[in-house]
Amino acid sequence: MGPPWSQERSPEESLSTEWSRQSTRARWVLLAVLLCGLLIGCSMLWVYIFRNCGPWTCESPVCMELVNHYLASGNRSAAPCTDFFSFACEKANGTSNSFQALAEENKSRLWKLLEAPGSWHLESGEEKAFQFYNSCMDTDAIEASGTGPLVQIIKELGGWNISGNWTFFDFNQNLRLLMSQYGHFPFFRAYLHPHPAPPHTPIIQIDQPEFDILLQQDQEQKVYAQILREYVTYLNRLGTLLGSNPQEAQQHASWSIVFTSRLFQFLRPQQQQQAQDKLFHVVTIDALQPAYPRWMKCVEQTGSFFEPTLAALFVHEAFGPSIRSAAMELFAEIKDAVIVRLKKLSWISEETRKEALNKLTQLQVEMGAPKRALKTEMAKQEYSDIQLGPSFLQSFLSCVRSLQGRKVRSFLQPFPYHRWQKSPWSVSAYYSVPDHVVVFPAGLLQPPFFHPGYPRAVNFGAVGSIMAHKLLHIFFQFLLPGGCPACDTRALQEALLCLEHRYAAFPLPSMSSFNGSHTLLENAADIGGVAIAFQAYRKRITERTGELTLPNQELSPYQLFFRSYAQVMCRELISQDPQDTHSPPRLRVHGPLSNSPDFAKHFLCPSGSLLNPSTRCKLW
Repeated sequence: MGPPWSQERSPEESLSTEWSRQSTRARWVLLAVLLCGLLIGCSMLWVYIFRNCGPWTCESPVCMELVNHYLASGNRSAAPCTDFFSFACEKANGTSNSFQALAEENKSRLWKLLEAPGSWHLESGEEKAFQFYNSCMDTDAIEASGTGPLVQIIKELGGWNISGNWTFFDFNQNLRLLMSQYGHFPFFRAYLHPHPAPPHTPIIQIDQPEFDILLQQDQEQKVYAQILREYVTYLNRLGTLLGSNPQEAQQHASWSIVFTSRLFQFLRPQQQQQAQDKLFHVVTIDALQPAYPRWMKCVEQTGSFFEPTLAALFVHEAFGPSIRSAAMELFAEIKDAVIVRLKKLSWISEETRKEALNKLTQLQVEMGAPKRALKTEMAKQEYSDIQLGPSFLQSFLSCVRSLQGRKVRSFLQPFPYHRWQKSPWSVSAYYSVPDHVVVFPAGLLQPPFFHPGYPRAVNFGAVGSIMAHKLLHIFFQFLLPGGCPACDTRALQEALLCLEHRYAAFPLPSMSSFNGSHTLLENAADIGGVAIAFQAYRKRITERTGELTLPNQELSPYQLFFRSYAQVMCRELISQDPQDTHSPPRLRVHGPLSNSPDFAKHFLCPSGSLLNPSTRCKLW
């Protein structure tokens, strides 16, 4: 017998072997079909997930209002890589001003609250705020009282020689009455506030006054003459209204203008005088009145005298717990991004880095409104000395005296917490150097800059950039000459010089000019603010899915971030104050975006275009 494998197989065995081969082949074919089907199914599922679980379109009421705001404030025909300011800010009838619009919206909210019956509680002290507002709005009663209340005040101050019954008072006695009883400082301005350096003891700062009449400018002779004629006419009517004959009133008006003009020459440096040659903007009374209605003036005065009451009402209406929580969460993420950025700075020394991180650790943040202002029981105590009536003028003066007394008492007593420099409905955030606290009023954390229901790109781009900007104010001292001796001074100065040259190269409207070295620190904060906020936003959407976008905008979430940032800077440049430490609005958009490679990437900007230069300044 030969070996087993050489033996012949039976027909049954051959058939079994063939069947096994066919079965194995069929299984492989079936497996291949299943794998192909699985791959096709996964691909289709991935496409479905990508299309339906990517950036969802936000069509809630707050998002649709934001869409309408964006559509009304930008010029979509402008090329974003060369003129993003126009792309985001320009509209058919000029340039939008987002901060001014938000400030007016906040005042409108206060107006509605003051007009709403039942918004306040009797015997709480709040009723005085509402009564003052109502008396301010009652123009019929004010007109009916005539000049009587004002004449009475003039008599208390010794009378007026052009209206008779003039009692010659000592000059110092008049000044004392004006300043103590009427809150008016005719020949200088006085402020009571803490000293900027430790231990921050109260100081009285004396400053030059501001007069209504400006000196004549050679470039504006016609405008100046027109303004002067209108002002003389106003003084003549005022003197006649208070009992003088027209000729004598005109003579005193002329003396007043001559006296004011002579004083003005000693108070204003020539450079400042020349910088004011564009301040004249002539409008008719009819055009001016609708722009500043009576209710707005009354809201502002009520807010000045009764800020705690209006703060509590505004926060309750516009800054609930959910908004505050979302704002605090955003701030925490921005602060973390600043820490990460500090750890990567190449020019900073290890010693200075530890100092900077320690400053961030000790920093305090306040959101919304002062906690003290939200205690309604404080209102009754603070307003106890206010006597309203019988005329609105007397009510106004009583409020002036009460407010002055409160300020003096607050500075004479220990104050364990930060004194807010802005009202809670203000739109201005700030960093207080003496108290080492950063403040974000409730008025800023509102649409179109912030809302918990917005796409996160909007909140990070607008308010997130502002938060990062204010945090960078903490480190301004390191950027000053000699402010960081242990740092790589050469690298730091090269970055700052690059920044100054970059801003100087941007085109500006012919009417505007700025001093690049004077705005250097704020330019640095603008650039760092955008970069840090974008870093925080990118980390956020990487860790958490479900980002939203806006309909009818054709902007990706990353593009929406930069669009939202630019919206914050939208405002028209009428004239540039030489003392302003910020660059003109157009530069505050183009400067930071030109230094952002992420902006160029997401807007597909060609290399070498205005906002995608070949080199960038490596500061932050």
